[in-house]
Amino acid sequence: MTRTLGLLGDRSSHRSHQELDALRPRLAAEYEVESTWIPTDAIVDLRRLDGVWLVPGAPYRDDRAVIAALTAVRAADIPFLGTCGGMQYAVMEFMQTELGAAATHAESDGEGDDNAVVPLACSLYGEIRQISPLPGSRFASWCPEPFDGVHYCNYAPSEESVAQLQAAGVQVSATAPDAGAEVLEFPTHPFYVTSMFQPHIGTLSGAPTHGLIRAFMDAIVRN
Repeated sequence: MTRTLGLLGDRSSHRSHQELDALRPRLAAEYEVESTWIPTDAIVDLRRLDGVWLVPGAPYRDDRAVIAALTAVRAADIPFLGTCGGMQYAVMEFMQTELGAAATHAESDGEGDDNAVVPLACSLYGEIRQISPLPGSRFASWCPEPFDGVHYCNYAPSEESVAQLQAAGVQVSATAPDAGAEVLEFPTHPFYVTSMFQPHIGTLSGAPTHGLIRAFMDAIVRN
């Protein structure tokens, strides 16, 4: 049975999106998961999809639509992966919807006391860091050993916002130097996972499908 995956994001010529396009036929062949790009300024009813991946590329053309889409995805228990900008916006949505916080983004909203996403002290754009899965997390069962993760990030959730998320039941499942929380697993959802690193980078050079993506595909197939 073929499943459908929405790549929520504004497609561009960036390497990250080229790698995603290279991954799509592999997902179709190995998992029978057909994927389609969904621009953020033309979001359809996501409930018809079996999975949603909020891909890198923030700020998005329509940030409000992205936040609304994430609320819908969580409410409908649709398997979700958010990477780089996808992680940042998932943090903002959860804090706004579940914690009642303003939870703004320093890049798109301007720097202020209510920023949940702030500039990194050291830019990780084009940088590789060793990702350390935390024992006992679901992520560690998918990726049990430390590995090198590729980043294209200048922004990340603040330490204060991560602490608030943890108090609300969100689990930090991996860390890395300079990046802090690398992977977040959100509660009361079958699969709602975010990462700072971009697990699809390497597809163009023939790297195996990353364990995080394999776990996401398994969740979509079970959905």
